[in-house]
This record gives sequence, structure tokens and C-alpha cells, in this order.
Amino acid sequence: MLAIGGWIGISIENERLNRVAAILFGAGGGLIGDEVGLLLTFGDYWTEITYTLVIIFLSSVFILNLLSRYFKLITTEFAQFLRSNASLYFGVFLAAVSTAFILETSNITIITLSSALAITGILIILAYFVQRLRRRQRKMSSSAREG
Repeated sequence: MLAIGGWIGISIENERLNRVAAILFGAGGGLIGDEVGLLLTFGDYWTEITYTLVIIFLSSVFILNLLSRYFKLITTEFAQFLRSNASLYFGVFLAAVSTAFILETSNITIITLSSALAITGILIILAYFVQRLRRRQRKMSSSAREG
């Protein structure tokens, strides 16, 4: 199904056939993903790792799709966010909650994820203060030029 859908989608220019090709290609990809999950779990089809891998794969694809389409808008809005006081509050909240999770668990996965989030929170806090220092320096240099 995957090969036939791909072949039809590439070789024939027809709107209706392109939709059929997309359905065939998607169904074939789904069946392959289903079998890969079965192979990764060594025949135990109902293990949690199958669902975890599917969720990680799908969320990565969707995030990359959004980033590729809206990269300029995301970077502009993120830069505005870093200039606002909300970024400081968010960074402090993220670092504090992540640290609480690190201190309260012995699960290595939660510790790893919480450590990454705590570092992200600290980086957001640092970026906020760097932005403030740059703004203050610009104001001081512009007032020195005027004076």
C-alpha cells in the first residue's frame, strides 16, 4: 500500500488520484508503524513502550512541521516574550517546579526530564536579565549621545 500510494502520488497528476494516493500511503505507513511497534517490543504487543514511541514520533513530526512553517513568527514572538516580565516569572516557575520534581523522585526518566526543564528555566531567566542589561545599556548610550 505504501509503495502503490507513493507511486500514484508521484507519477499521476490528478486531484482525485492524489487523495487516493495519500490515503493508501498513510494506511501503508500506519501498518508499517504498527509492525515496527510489535518488533520493538519483541512480540509483547501491549507494552507501554509502543505507545510511548508512537507518541514521541508523532509529536516530533508535528513540532518540526510547525517550526518549518512558522519559524519567523515563532522567533519573533519568543523574542518579545523574553523581553517581557512574564518570561522571568515563567523561568522561575519552571526552574522551581522542576527542582521540586528532581528532589522528590528516584525515577531516572523524571529526573532527566526535570533536569532539562530546570536548565531551560534557568536559561530563560538568564536571557531575561541579558535583555534587560542590553536595554539599559542602549538607554544609557542614547542619553549620553543626546547630552
